[in-house]
Amino acid sequence: MPFFQHWIICGLTFFIISSVYGQENQKQTYVDADFYHGTVLEHSLKIGHLITDHPVGFLIRYNYKTFGKKEWQRRHNYPDWGFSFTYQDMKNPWLGEIYGIFSHINWYFFQRNVQLSVGQGVGYTTNPYDKETNFRNNAYGTQLMSATYLKLNYHKPNIWNKIGLQAGVSFFHFSNGAVKLPNTSTNTFAFNVGVNYQLDDTSELNYIKVDDEPLTEPIKFNLALRFGLNESTVVGLGQYPFFIVVAQLDKRLSRSSSVVVGSELFVSYFLRELINYNARAIPEESNSNDHDFKRAGIFVGYQFRINKLAPFVNLGYYYYRPYTRFGNKIYNRIGIKRYFGQKEEIYGLLSVKSHAAKAEALEFGIGYRF
Repeated sequence: MPFFQHWIICGLTFFIISSVYGQENQKQTYVDADFYHGTVLEHSLKIGHLITDHPVGFLIRYNYKTFGKKEWQRRHNYPDWGFSFTYQDMKNPWLGEIYGIFSHINWYFFQRNVQLSVGQGVGYTTNPYDKETNFRNNAYGTQLMSATYLKLNYHKPNIWNKIGLQAGVSFFHFSNGAVKLPNTSTNTFAFNVGVNYQLDDTSELNYIKVDDEPLTEPIKFNLALRFGLNESTVVGLGQYPFFIVVAQLDKRLSRSSSVVVGSELFVSYFLRELINYNARAIPEESNSNDHDFKRAGIFVGYQFRINKLAPFVNLGYYYYRPYTRFGNKIYNRIGIKRYFGQKEEIYGLLSVKSHAAKAEALEFGIGYRF
């Protein structure tokens, strides 16, 4: 099941992002390639033994320019979008090497000299955890993982004969969202330098400039269901389904942003198994398998809109949490939604729920706005 889940992630990522962007009347594409050299951040003491050298890698990307055919492109300063491929040598025999494919978007600032890139996709590690042959790799519990990168660069095209340069910093994150343990994950911070090449004629770039009407919309009520598979903090205890029923209110502040507030009920069967396991394994700490494994929380959040695509973050608090040996009272979530329908009343979502930096679950979901 984890194998298919990761390919679902890949398919959804590419479908969601590519469906946001339509074909432009003016076709402008370019490629860029970066070499990077960095370090694995020790975000947890558990991966200290895996940080033995500085990882190196390269990132190759194919990019489409936008010119304002759609309202969101004008509002966000005509970003680029495209597809990426990365290779990273972790410089550690237990971590091995990682390959990644992504969909990405490039934002421009300071007269289009500074480029911020965000990519989301799937990573493949050559040497995942194995209890017999690679038990030291507590970072990657599966061969396929979700992958994210950020890149902040000084970007200068057409310096000479369609060739340009870029340089800056990059951040790569690989994790399976606790679909299967272990899942300490890795974060690589790196410096990068590279070249870009314009594939089409750049003599005329006609950006469409239109004053768009402001958006007004009443508060909307939402019902959503999140679901998936995950595993507890005990390696080998097994994977179990979870379901989360969500009721929330959202208010559009503008075409670009919304705020949300809501409540949710968690039914996580891995927690039931963890309660039973701890009751047997640590009887001297007065564990009881009579604890209710359900939880309930309230949350607030912010949502950024890019046409029908909506990255979001939530911060939550459990007001019902009978079993206190797992996690803490505060939780957070980061994810992405894709809206459907003429009134954007239906949406699908993909998110990761965590307690601070420790992921609990990779969530799929569907929802409806009334």
